[in-house]
Amino acid sequence: MNNVLPTKRTLGVSFTPSGQAEVLVWAPKADLVEVSLNDGNTIVPLKKQEYGYWHVITDQIQPGDTYKFRLNEDQEYPDPASLSQPQSVHGPSQAIDVAKFKWTDDQWNNLPLEDYVLYELHTGTFTPDGTFAGLEEKLDYLKELGVNAIEIMPVAQFPGDRNWGYDGVFPFAVQDSYGGPKALQHLVDVCHQKGLAVVLDVVYNHLGPEGNYLGVYGHYFTDKYNTPWGPAINFDDAWCDGVRRYFAENLLMWFRDFHVDAVRMDAVHAIKDFSPVHILREMKQQVNQLMQETGRTHYMIVELDLNDTRFINPLEEQGFGMDAQWVDEFHHALRVTTTGENTGYYADFTGICDLAKAYRDAYVYDGQFSPHRNKHFGIKAEKNPGQQFIVFTQNHDQVGNRMLGERLGELVSFEMQKLAAGAVILSPFLPMLWMGEEYSEPNRFQYFVSHTDPDLAEAVRKGRKAEFAAFHAQGEAPDPMAQETFQNSKLQWELVQQGEHQVMFRYYQTLLRLRRELPALKHLNRQNVEVEEKEAQKTLVLRRWHEDQQVAILMNFSAAPQKVTIPVSTKSWQILLDSAAPEWNGPQTSATTVAGGEELSLQPESLVVYVA
Repeated sequence: MNNVLPTKRTLGVSFTPSGQAEVLVWAPKADLVEVSLNDGNTIVPLKKQEYGYWHVITDQIQPGDTYKFRLNEDQEYPDPASLSQPQSVHGPSQAIDVAKFKWTDDQWNNLPLEDYVLYELHTGTFTPDGTFAGLEEKLDYLKELGVNAIEIMPVAQFPGDRNWGYDGVFPFAVQDSYGGPKALQHLVDVCHQKGLAVVLDVVYNHLGPEGNYLGVYGHYFTDKYNTPWGPAINFDDAWCDGVRRYFAENLLMWFRDFHVDAVRMDAVHAIKDFSPVHILREMKQQVNQLMQETGRTHYMIVELDLNDTRFINPLEEQGFGMDAQWVDEFHHALRVTTTGENTGYYADFTGICDLAKAYRDAYVYDGQFSPHRNKHFGIKAEKNPGQQFIVFTQNHDQVGNRMLGERLGELVSFEMQKLAAGAVILSPFLPMLWMGEEYSEPNRFQYFVSHTDPDLAEAVRKGRKAEFAAFHAQGEAPDPMAQETFQNSKLQWELVQQGEHQVMFRYYQTLLRLRRELPALKHLNRQNVEVEEKEAQKTLVLRRWHEDQQVAILMNFSAAPQKVTIPVSTKSWQILLDSAAPEWNGPQTSATTVAGGEELSLQPESLVVYVA
């Protein structure tokens, strides 16, 4: 990696300032590499370099041309570092000059991470047309809601036009059915004009099965480790240098050429790397170098289920330097508290006591025995600030990996939805919303794919049925290949202005405004947090403070009214929000002013916020 200049794209086809095409491909398995243009008669041979790279500078390739690489004067394959696959994963690659885009975001330089309010969305189901252009039309709505960072599920080219994005096989190519690379650049530019940060979900732990041609070029995979998706990506075995460069360059591309503000890195616990310098740490060093050269700020957020602070500790403390992580355990504790579910990994969680621990310690499991795993698990995260932990009531996984794809709103009451939202948004962590939850979208988000290989499509169908065979009483798992499974997962935008949906939207707006405006909620100092839970009553009192302001969040997760004591304070407590108030379709409002130490009666499944 030391010879890689992150200031410019090097892999694949790029263009020099004078307009020539520079081609570089890593193909150590090949004895001869040529570019075959789709005009039918132009062949450009590449020269062999050290470490398995092949290179040429030529004026025979122009932006917009389509091409494949021909290996050993035999088979032709798309470019592993293709930026565009206009005819899907099996078709030719298209040469794109990413430097041609006219950016207007010179005044933009990301938001402080501690101010992020994330909104996870899937481009294909977020709007009726399922494109980046359609997404642009909803940005004002997201601003009005009060979020400031959109997190886009993976856009790397996948087979067909329907996929969650985790079956991508061209990490550098932007899904053509979403609009392709230029449309993504335009979306990011418009987001920055509107003050929205863009987080892109990237997948560096596996590639999808269909259209995955990397193995014919080089040693991208290793049998050294097993993963749920087959052979692991080769980050530490023989020939791993080319693989590490490939993925590190991919990360730099999103930041440098697409102006993406942050990445969410999928399931980094499934990245197998025992190198002296872990690939995540190396990537962080590269990103730091890029930020020095551009003056722009970028964050690396990881999905991680190891409860291991090494991933999020700074480089100077021998950590990997990741800026933040998803905390599934907060979700699990909240889900068990709100629904009582106790199967699978939920079996490790008892409900409100674990939720209280999550508020205090971020990790629920930080060294104790985990019955689900049958081992002691986790490490304490005492020194890590609140902005390093992202919490949520639901996300694409927690909804879509259910057999029927039910959202939380289908599993709990309207009142409990409001309580759960407050539990997340008013936490001392970064909140993330899952698209549509802010107005209680009833459509499920189901698992869908559009593989063009009939055998693979059938294998996915059978696999999904087998996975949920034990849940047969609940019905059949939807067919992942069916167009209607995808269509049924789209948001219903007409609902936002109707009835309870409109009430819920205004409620979310209010929660996000309180978080933004109150110093005690805005500042994520984990030392200024106090929690008192009562397991029998299913109540929890969360107190947060900053300088001379304190906020008390009173929560009743039970189905009956419960008595709680508001924290002692020299000043009287003033009510800011009551989820049970009539304006939120609740039964009645709590007292507007109460003295410190006073006992209050909370309505069932409700949340009340006071400030002193």
